[in-house]
Amino acid sequence: MNGNVAIDVRGLHKSFGETEVLRSVDLTVYSGEVVVIMGPSGSGKTTLIRCMNLLDEPDAGSVTVHGRTLSYPARGSGRSRRRLIRDIRVRTAMVFQHLNLFPHMTVLQNVIEGPISVRRLPRPYAVEMGERLLAHVGLGDKRDEYPARLSGGQRQRVAIARALAMEPEVILLDEPTSALDPELGAEVLQTMRSLAACGMTMVVITHEIPFAREVADRVAFMDAGYILEEQRPSVFFGAPATARARSFLHLMTEDDDPRPGLEQTG
Repeated sequence: MNGNVAIDVRGLHKSFGETEVLRSVDLTVYSGEVVVIMGPSGSGKTTLIRCMNLLDEPDAGSVTVHGRTLSYPARGSGRSRRRLIRDIRVRTAMVFQHLNLFPHMTVLQNVIEGPISVRRLPRPYAVEMGERLLAHVGLGDKRDEYPARLSGGQRQRVAIARALAMEPEVILLDEPTSALDPELGAEVLQTMRSLAACGMTMVVITHEIPFAREVADRVAFMDAGYILEEQRPSVFFGAPATARARSFLHLMTEDDDPRPGLEQTG
């Protein structure tokens, strides 16, 4: 972490119909930092990171990505705002909980599609970069396979390589292991650890407590559209400041440590 601000959101509000999902949310992410967002289902976590790269545009507040700021309600000409939105999006890559790989393309084709069609990179350069990134996530030998022939963990690592191929300044990951069994999820978590070790700025929604303890610089805990607390992992997991966070972590650790005598079902 070098002290430069990668993402700064101020006073974000977002509603879907009558449901208010974000309520005056403030969060700053510094370059090279890993921020883990935790909280119960429906707390606004996914909406927050979607607002960070403007897949969802907030109703009020501001989003700043590496010095580029959009304020809401919208002001300024449509053309200049569209240009700014595009500029912010190319700096923030999303890795979704449910994969969006193209089934008719090989692994390598999935990785290089964005650099060629969006960034206009020459195909030979994109192929070289794609092969390098696949090797980085441990899938160099899968370049010519199709997604249907890969495990869930391998597909998620392809999605991470595809995000990296856009050379973003920040990667936003929305529960990347939630649909995977523990063994396959461990593959993805190891890839994320290697990205953190390389200094990649990441905002990660996850319930993986060991990963958050080991890799996160800060944990932000959300509930009911608010960030209730931000702490270093040692503080958050050792002595959370709010009763809501203590209750959440108690339930999480109960789920991770089944009580003897209870039959476990898959």
